[in-house]
Amino acid sequence: MRRADRLFQIIQILRRASGPVTAEQIALELETSRRSVYRDVAALIGQRVPVRGEAGIGYVLDGGFDLPPLMLTTDEVEAAVLGAQWVAGHGEPALARAARDLIAKIAATVPERLRPLIEDGAARTAPGWNIPPDGLDVARARAWARQGRKIRIVYADREARESTRIVWPVAIGYSDAARALIGWCELRRDFRSFRVDRVLRADFLDDRFPDRPASLRRRWLARIEARHDDPA
Repeated sequence: MRRADRLFQIIQILRRASGPVTAEQIALELETSRRSVYRDVAALIGQRVPVRGEAGIGYVLDGGFDLPPLMLTTDEVEAAVLGAQWVAGHGEPALARAARDLIAKIAATVPERLRPLIEDGAARTAPGWNIPPDGLDVARARAWARQGRKIRIVYADREARESTRIVWPVAIGYSDAARALIGWCELRRDFRSFRVDRVLRADFLDDRFPDRPASLRRRWLARIEARHDDPA
């Protein structure tokens, strides 16, 4: 790995870390020596990159620092385009359009040598097909999840039994088969997923739910993680 690439990767490692990162951890990820990491960090500091470090604790990158836009590696270009291709094929119209726009922006701004990764990349995702029509405005539901507002839905389960639910939306889930409204159900007093193609009616309410949206999402994610960790 060229030194310039290694310096870039060190910044990326520090940017994504939630706490201090030791020289040993950086060396292991980059498959280099701690001595090289020490020299590289010193070089970054000399270039006025705001890296702070303390012996025995590790390095952190101060907030507010950013790199010029779209300084992407080969793998990052493929990852971004692969994800955008999947969203273009499986997202509702607003997100699908945004994904296509994102691919076009990446293609217009990356160096010429990286454009084949966009136009004829080796990483591929299958196109979306046979996705049932949505029973509610998914883009608006995403906005209600961000704003912390309730949605009232009339829902038909797999046996076509109808029920009316008040949902505190957490997120919209996307899969190959369908999209789902995920949220806290006031009727069941628990988190539930509702396939949006089974929503018969949706009323977007002005009422706010008592939890902050970010807090509610953390509770939902904790529940999901607990289920994955449960050996039973």
